[in-house]
Amino acid sequence: MTTLLIVQARMTSTRLPGKVLLPLAGEPMLTRLIERLHRVKRSDGIVIATTANASDDPIAALCAQLGVPCLRGSEHDVLSRYADAARLHGADVVVRITSDCPLIDPALVDRVIAVYEDGASDYVSNMLPPTWPYGMAVEVFSAAALQQAHAEATQAAEREHVTPFLYWHPERYRLRNVASPVDLSHHRWTVDTPEDYELVRRLFETLVPKHPEFTQAHILALLDAHPDWLTINQHVQQKPATDTQTPTESTP
Repeated sequence: MTTLLIVQARMTSTRLPGKVLLPLAGEPMLTRLIERLHRVKRSDGIVIATTANASDDPIAALCAQLGVPCLRGSEHDVLSRYADAARLHGADVVVRITSDCPLIDPALVDRVIAVYEDGASDYVSNMLPPTWPYGMAVEVFSAAALQQAHAEATQAAEREHVTPFLYWHPERYRLRNVASPVDLSHHRWTVDTPEDYELVRRLFETLVPKHPEFTQAHILALLDAHPDWLTINQHVQQKPATDTQTPTESTP
């Protein structure tokens, strides 16, 4: 069984254009994310799913430099990008990660994959409902379910946000959530605005020198030591992915 991490990324973010290549402790954000995803033990590979737009040529160039496969497709039909990436790279299981989550904890990704591997679910998320920090979203689902969604989904939100077709049909797909033991959903670690970037930049620049492979526990300890940092992006409202409850974060 081949488990593939597919990361959606594009340069034309609405609130922070070019964010995926902004520097974090001396490396582009996407590089930092890929570094962390390489530590996921239950994955067989990483594919970056970007657009065919010329504006995303820098993303493709970075992937070539890092030796990471890059699938290019429709800007707004992200579902088709995922379906093509899964099919072309022989995935049986797909793990969806968004490129605005550079703090993602590899151990948490492995945990959600492990729950999926129990065999009792078609779709597993850790954000249905959110109990982990925003910026720690993981979705795991079968490639077969992904291809069904690609073939049948018609709503714009289903095409742009990849997984709504699955979790909007609990009568068809077996859904499961991985909840945090403590509700941490008040933390905002995703990067969607300049304020978000400022917080994440501080976290990386402080943690990388001492703990290059830092975990969620390291982040929480650092924020306990600097509670004022929480106010940097506290006012930012999460941009909803759809007009209904969703486990996903904003679409990069």
